[in-house]
Amino acid sequence: MNVFKKIGWALAFFPVLVACETYEMPPIIPQTGANVTLPATTTFVLVKANADKSTVDFTVSAADFGTAGTMKYELQMDLPGANFAAPAKLGESESNVIKVNVAEFNKALLAKKLPFGVAANVEFRVKATINQPLSAIYGSTATFKVTPFDATVAMPMLHVPGDYQGWDPSNLKTVLFSENIDDKFKGFVHILGGSREFKFTTGPNWDVNFGDNGANLSLESGGDNIKVAADGTYEINVNMGAKTYTVGPVRRWGIVGSATAGGWDTDTPMNVFDKATNTLRITTNLTAGEFKFRANNSWDFNYGGSGGNLTAGGANIAIAAAGNYTITFFLGPKGEAKYTLVKN
Repeated sequence: MNVFKKIGWALAFFPVLVACETYEMPPIIPQTGANVTLPATTTFVLVKANADKSTVDFTVSAADFGTAGTMKYELQMDLPGANFAAPAKLGESESNVIKVNVAEFNKALLAKKLPFGVAANVEFRVKATINQPLSAIYGSTATFKVTPFDATVAMPMLHVPGDYQGWDPSNLKTVLFSENIDDKFKGFVHILGGSREFKFTTGPNWDVNFGDNGANLSLESGGDNIKVAADGTYEINVNMGAKTYTVGPVRRWGIVGSATAGGWDTDTPMNVFDKATNTLRITTNLTAGEFKFRANNSWDFNYGGSGGNLTAGGANIAIAAAGNYTITFFLGPKGEAKYTLVKN
């Protein structure tokens, strides 16, 4: 029994003795990130012409992972001071040249809220990876000055001529827009006065027009006039692919607030429609105070703001001095809302 106890104690001490042996760490392999340069310049202007077929070529120095393997380089971009928290990926390559499509490059710059036509500093870096179980390494940051171009695409329009605006398809204020360029059009139209009939035309003329035979919310080429039952502002949606449309519930706009005759309880109707500018107008006496634009005596649809610009649910508009004012309200086809306030 004593023999087994001695063997047990010996085995218990054996790991301790082994642990006391000197253990040498493997040497640290130095790694070098890849850096990025541009040919002969650090300032360049993106050009809109043929942007989808043009490239900007960035040269990348070789990264060194301390071991052999296939490397891939990714070019990243971000704004100065952002520390690449949410970098835009511009392109990647297994060679020392990364070709960046100009159109995609410009889109990435605009997505970072850079103004077009203005030179701005932009930071770039290269993320290098290798087909080995090793983490990515990053090169040093390079700063270039880049000028993006205006990439605004003209949205297709659908014209809405009617008795309310003199049956004029060339009036570009009374149109709907296809914001996603997908044959689906949307906008607000003030239909006040006259027969309240209207149609849709694909151009600023009557060459191609659509109406509704049978008032069943389907469109036919050269079809009957469409009619709404009451004066007001309507949201109209048209699907030209399916040849269908909807006309939203009527909204009757007015002003409301401490500066108005009805206070914050009752709207004062905007009773004049200017078909040339597609605006509603009111001339009325106001006291010092505040007001907003509201529809249907309800807070479901209201606009406020300042400096002529409006947002849904925006701030009250201040009236500094009592007097007689002319107020206009514009609710645009692309959702923008504006106003003017003139003391008479």
